[in-house]
Amino acid sequence: MVRYHRKPKPFNKNDSGLPVMGEPEFLAVGRLRKSHGLDGEMTMDVLTDFPERLEKGKVVLVGESRREMTFHSIRPKNKEVLVSFVGITDPEMANTLRNAYVYVRVDEIPKLPEGEFYFHQLLGMKVVDAHGDGLGTLVEILETGANDVYVIKNEIDNTEILLPAVDEFVLRVDLELKVMVVSPPEWQ
Repeated sequence: MVRYHRKPKPFNKNDSGLPVMGEPEFLAVGRLRKSHGLDGEMTMDVLTDFPERLEKGKVVLVGESRREMTFHSIRPKNKEVLVSFVGITDPEMANTLRNAYVYVRVDEIPKLPEGEFYFHQLLGMKVVDAHGDGLGTLVEILETGANDVYVIKNEIDNTEILLPAVDEFVLRVDLELKVMVVSPPEWQ
């Protein structure tokens, strides 16, 4: 069974941690928002399927400069979390981090069960049909309510195919070869 774990789509490609070729070095796990209270605490949008791995004492990388910082505290608040960092002790200091992304190194992310993939592992894959004919490159993953949808771009004629990310259409994913074998619906 092919299943996929959501990973955040950054607001711009420079913040993604993606190098030009190959695996990313960093993945965004949060985005800092406004300060909260008087002790340097901030609200943070959680951008990971593994929020339980964000805990007091965890070293993360913050902002475009990937500044190493350590969580002093982290606690839930509605759909967000409230975080504070060691050395950030007041709202003015916290506000210097506003809208910064919080990253972890890719080598720190949990391994997934067989048949499950992170978005960064799939994006950029060559997509072929069951006969081996090239359909294009997986350029985007749209998250819908029912299932994800792959946007496959054909570089030759600049067309796009929208493919539901379900076992019926996704036959095989080869991470080593960076190839996805699919059986597009007949209406394509």
